[in-house]
Parts: sequence; structure tokens; C-alpha cells
Amino acid sequence: MGSIPKPVYRANGDAVASTGEAAQGSVRDQLERTEARLAAREAAQHEQSQTDLASEPGLAAQWRRVRARLLAELGEATFNSWFKQIELIGLGDGRVILAVPTRFIRNWLQSHYAERMATLWSEEDPNLTRVEILVQAHVSPHVSQSVQNAAAKAAAPRAERAAPSVRADDASTMRRVTPPSVTPTKSMAAAQAPREAVPPGFEDAGVGAPLDPRFTFENFIVGKSNELAHAAAHRVAEATDVTFNPLFLYGGVGLGKTHLMHAIAWEIRRRQPERKVLYLSAEKFMYQFVRALRFKDTMAFKQQFRTVDVLMIDDVQFISGKESTQEEFFHTFNALIDHNRQVIISADRSPSDLEGIEERIRSRLGWGLAADIHPTDYELRLGILQSKCEEMLGRNGPITMPAGVLEFLAHRIVSNVRELEGALKRVVAYASLVGRPITLEMSQDVLRDLLRCNDRKVTIEEIQRRVAEYYNVRLADMLSARRARAVARPRQVAMWLSKQLTTRSLPEIGRKFGGRDHTTVIHAVRKIDELRQADSGMDEDVDLLKRMLEGGSGAQ
Repeated sequence: MGSIPKPVYRANGDAVASTGEAAQGSVRDQLERTEARLAAREAAQHEQSQTDLASEPGLAAQWRRVRARLLAELGEATFNSWFKQIELIGLGDGRVILAVPTRFIRNWLQSHYAERMATLWSEEDPNLTRVEILVQAHVSPHVSQSVQNAAAKAAAPRAERAAPSVRADDASTMRRVTPPSVTPTKSMAAAQAPREAVPPGFEDAGVGAPLDPRFTFENFIVGKSNELAHAAAHRVAEATDVTFNPLFLYGGVGLGKTHLMHAIAWEIRRRQPERKVLYLSAEKFMYQFVRALRFKDTMAFKQQFRTVDVLMIDDVQFISGKESTQEEFFHTFNALIDHNRQVIISADRSPSDLEGIEERIRSRLGWGLAADIHPTDYELRLGILQSKCEEMLGRNGPITMPAGVLEFLAHRIVSNVRELEGALKRVVAYASLVGRPITLEMSQDVLRDLLRCNDRKVTIEEIQRRVAEYYNVRLADMLSARRARAVARPRQVAMWLSKQLTTRSLPEIGRKFGGRDHTTVIHAVRKIDELRQADSGMDEDVDLLKRMLEGGSGAQ
């Protein structure tokens, strides 16, 4: 046996530990100090960020388990529609941060599944109590694979993982999982970049078309040709319940259909901001449908369009001949009508005249109120010019606009409102840029090409064709010797219009109508003048035909 070491005494009589005991005490102290330093470092790291990087295997496993439970609870179809495109971005401040490719998916997940996802995550990690969903344009559809790849890279030494992580912004301790093909700074910038604000009560701006702030009811000039459409649009916008469903606005190019649709949307936003309004063109509706088919995401498309309170589709004639798009439009229309949601449609012609549109769709478009917008008359054109002139002169400095120039434009530019406003802009811009005063001669010089196009000669043949179409009679009957009232009255109207709109003599007009005598033309002109005085319906018919012929393409 070895000898037991003797105690060593200090000068004051206290015992001093043996050499072995002293060495053991030194090691214990060193271990305690090391453990204290590690504990302090871990506490500091925990205070800075409540979680570790999303690329760690533990978090990747949690994400897989959460997805597996959602798949088991919701089924494969629902899971593929809403959860397949989610990407795990990171963690921070007690929240899980996910990314999806569109705002609509983000809104739907937040409304229907955010609480359930938060519950599942809290069961995996009690420190995680919230789920935050961002919109990121380029999200990989294979989310689980990207997380697995990131997790595989996390096998590096812990010192490597302790390197500074990419921060989204100074206000957050969020850390980023970077799929191999994505640059961290660009990817995170896309997720955190400021997004264009969507007005309250409006659906996803990425799906709908933007609304023009100029197109309000206050800026819409009402005249005889558009008073019915304006009144119907105002009623729909002000009503708390569904009144005319659908409201169908139709008329020629540049007559104000889009202005009224935007005005309805703005008014609903002002009066009932909680209502969801979706406005878009028929072309964009078709694009969204084709995109849903391409990415096999028709369920999201259906939910997108069938959960709004007001659906507004402009220029529906553009889905003519598109059978698949018409099929989806038909079912969307029915779903909204069945749930008492407002539908507003516009086109360039009445529902019954829409060629290439299925009969069942045309019949449903005529269910509600069809309000037509006729070509503008002189008084309405002059009122529009006066209203626009005030706005333009205010922006272009002290320029004087003679009343005679506005009257000249109202007389000569008769095709549509867009050309009328464009002509006024050209005159005002020329005067402002060149520094010349606005005169009638200057206006004629600046607009000579536009005036030449609008100085279209109306022919007797065109008048005959248009009147025959309007009264639904055959052109051959109008030129025949038949004297039945259903044929004679349209013939007289055509003669009256030929006298008013052409420079042909009375004998020439008579010859164009089956070789009739000039006295027959005189009798027809006098008869129509009398009927216009006595019958307001006849007066409206003749006035409309005259404006349609003067407006040319705007009346199509």
C-alpha cells in the first residue's frame, strides 16, 4: 500500500491541501467557470433570438410533421390547393414566418388556416405562438425539398452555424432559410419589399385591374344618351342590397362604360368599405383562368372569384369563341347570382347581339337590367368639353379658350368621347408649349388629320342599311313598291335622313329608293317632321339613328 500523504501546515496552523487535492480543486473551478461562460453565452443568444436557424434539422423535422398533419386532416386535394406552394422562411419573436406566391393565397390561409397552423407549431415548440405569412413572388413549389436541402447543409460544425445570419430588417430577429438557387438578400428583399396598398374592401390587386381615380360619378357628364345607364349605375352603387342583377352596360367605343364601372366601384368603397369588389377586364379573367389550368390550381381560381361581394367584368365580348372560358364564366356567374352577390358586366352591344357567346350566357346576361349608352349628341359633347377644359386650363397655365373653339369641336368630333377629349388635349398642349393663343384657325390646323377622319361622307346606301337594321326589315322591301306601314315608315325615315345628312338632290334621293319621284321624298320629309312633333318615340328613334350615322364607328 502507498503511504498516505501527510498534511502540510501553514505558519498560522491551518492545514494546506495535499498536492492531488489541490489539482482536483483547480480542475473543478475551471469546469465551473467554463460552464458559467457557456451558460451566459447561451442566455445572450437566446435573448437575441428565441430560435435557431430554420436550416437546423430539428426545425426542418417540425415543418415536415406540421405539413404531414395538415395533409392528414384536410386531404390531398385541399392540401395541394393551398399548402403545396408554401415556403418556410424562418422564425423570430415567437412566430413562424412562411411565404406564398400570391396575396390571395396569403389572405385565404390567414382567414381559414392560420390558427390551426399556429396550434400545430406550438405543439412542436411551445415558444412558437403565431404564424406570419408573407407574399414572395418566386416561391418554390417543392417546399419540403428545399427545407430538406437546407437541413442537410446544417450538418456543418456548430461554429459555422454561429456565423452572423441574414436579417430581413433591423426591427426583426428573423433568420432566413436560403434554398440553394436563391440569393439571400434578393429573396428576402422580395418578401419584405413594400407592397402596393390595396384599398379596403377590394380584392387582390394582382388579380383585379386598378381603378382610375378620375372615373367617379362627380366627373361623369350626364346627357340624354347616357342618363339611363348613369341612373342604374348610381342605384347599384348606393343600394345596400342587390337591385339589378346583373347590371349590363353596353354601348360603342369611348362612350363611358368603363367610367361608370369605375365610378360604381369607388362609390361602393366610399359607402361600404367592408364589401369586396373585384373589377377586371374579360381578357384578364380569361388569362387568370388559363393560368389556373396551367398550374392545376382551378380550386383557388374558383374561390378567388366566387367569394367576392361585387364582380365587375369589362368588355365581356372578348370571351367570344372561348368555350372553356365561357364555361367557367357561366358557373361563376351562377354561383354569385345564387348567393345574391352583385354582378356588373359591360360590352359593346346588347346581350342578344353578342356573337360567339353561348345562348345560355346571353339569356342570363339579360336577366337583370340592360342599360345602353347611345352616341353623344351636340349638347352632351359641348358639356364634356367645358368640363374637361376647366381641368386642363388649370394644369397648363393662364390660357384662354374661346367658346367658339369648343362649339367647333363639339360639332366636328362626333365619333366618341375619347377622341373628343384627345382633340381638346392637343389644342391646349399646342398652345401651352408653343405659346400661341387658342383660335379657331389654330385648332383647325392642329387637328387637320383628325377632322379629316371625322369629315366622313354619309351615303344613302349606308342610311338605308342602318335604318333597315334598326327597324328589322329587309333592305329589298324598303326599296320595293310595298306600302305596308311596317315598310313604308322606315322608308320615310331613311328618306328624311338622306335629306338631312347628304348633299344629294330630291330627285337623286328618289331614284335611290326604287326609282321614286321627288314628290314622294318631299312627302316623306314632311311626314317625319310632323311625326317627330307629335310622337316622342318617333323623335327619339330618328334622333338616335342620326347620331349613329354621324358617329360612324362609335355607334357600332
